[in-house]
Order: sequence, then structure tokens, then C-alpha cells
Amino acid sequence: MFELAGHLVLLLVLAAFLAGFVDSIAGGGGLITLPALLLVGVDPVQALATNKLQGSFGSGTAALAYARAGQVRPREQLVMALIAGLAGGLGSALAYLIPPQIFRAAMPILLIAVAGFFALRPGLTDQDRARRLSPGLFAVTLVPAVALYDGLFGPGTGSFFMLGFVLLAGQGLLKATAHTKLLNFASNLGSVLVFASSGAVLWAVALAMSVGQVAGAALGARLAMRVGARVIRPLLIVSSTAMALRLIWQSWG
Repeated sequence: MFELAGHLVLLLVLAAFLAGFVDSIAGGGGLITLPALLLVGVDPVQALATNKLQGSFGSGTAALAYARAGQVRPREQLVMALIAGLAGGLGSALAYLIPPQIFRAAMPILLIAVAGFFALRPGLTDQDRARRLSPGLFAVTLVPAVALYDGLFGPGTGSFFMLGFVLLAGQGLLKATAHTKLLNFASNLGSVLVFASSGAVLWAVALAMSVGQVAGAALGARLAMRVGARVIRPLLIVSSTAMALRLIWQSWG
């Protein structure tokens, strides 16, 4: 039934639950699930493709939870989501041509900068601030850039979207988290469509992991809406720093 042994699938489901919880609050769930897939022996391309599919269930669940709570209006994000989906698909198509080593050198620096921004910037709360970029310009600049990167490489996508919504769109942390999830879902979906056409997805494993993703994302989104910036900010700092350290370790390894 599964492409892997049952006990390995169970471990992957548990990893997906933890990833869904973390990702729904601060992003960085792929930091947990992608290494887990590689550790159980999945081929790197299949691991990336499978990770995108199971991750889309988590980001979709979180987006739905935030929408139901009134933290985001999905209709207002449809154009951005479409752009993110197209850019994510394009990135995955280019992933076969562009070696990931190109990104590994720069990404730790950027992720540490993200962590530093959220750690040291005063006054980061759930309150909105002045917008620095119009919605239209935001949609055609930052959204496709981050989504393209998501399809190409992936680590830190949620953190980069969050930084954009806080720094350029002037949103508070909770609102920025809510708006990030639909775009992350769209870029994941675009990537999945490209990978699925090449037969790289382990469907049974991905669907099993999606059960853990949905449960973890629902729990995480509920906690984020209850506590807000008090949990989002520290988890975002830890997540970004952990991703940076993992990428540095990979490069040296």
C-alpha cells in the first residue's frame, strides 16, 4: 500500500504533525519533514515533491482556519494566490535545471537577517502599521519572487512572506501570519502540479503525512490566534535561525 515500510510512514506522520504545528505559526515546517523524508531513504527529488504535496495540506488547513476566524479574506488574496501558484510551478520546473547549491550560500545569511529583524525590531505586535508598498506592487514584486524561490528551493518561504507582510504591507504579526498561509499554499500547489506530471510524488506516503499536517496546522493556528505575537515572534526567530543553521551544516557536510 505504502511506498515505504509501515513504521517509517508512522514516523513521517509524526514529523508532519510537528511540522504542521510549527509552520502554521511561523513557517519552517519543511525544516522538519524534508530531512525526515531523506533520512528514511527517499530519493532527493521524490522527497522534495512528496514534501510539497503533504505540506500543501498543512498550509491549506492553516489558511482555512485563519479565514474562518476572520483574520484574512481569501477573496482579497485571490490574485496574489494565482501569482504565487504560477511562480511556484515555474520555480519547480526550473529546479531541474538550476542546482540548489546556488541558493545554499545566500540563504543562511538571509534567514539570520530575518531572525535578527524580528528579534531586534521594537514594537512588533499584532497591531497594523503604515503600508510601504501598494497591494498591486506587492503582488507583482515580492509575491512572485518568494514563490519562485519556494518552487526552486523552499526553506524559509514562510519567513520571507512574513517579513514582506510586516515590513512592506504594514501588517501586525498575527495578520501577517494569516496572509502568508494562502500564498504558501498556492506556491506549494503550483509546485505539486509540476512534480506530479513528472511522477516524482510518493502519493501514499504524502497522503498519510497530510493527516499529521492537517492536525498539527489546525492546532498551531488555534494557538496563534489565541496568543498572537507572544508565540509568533519567538517561534519565527527560532524557526529562521534553525533553518539557517541546518543549511550551513549541509554546506559544510
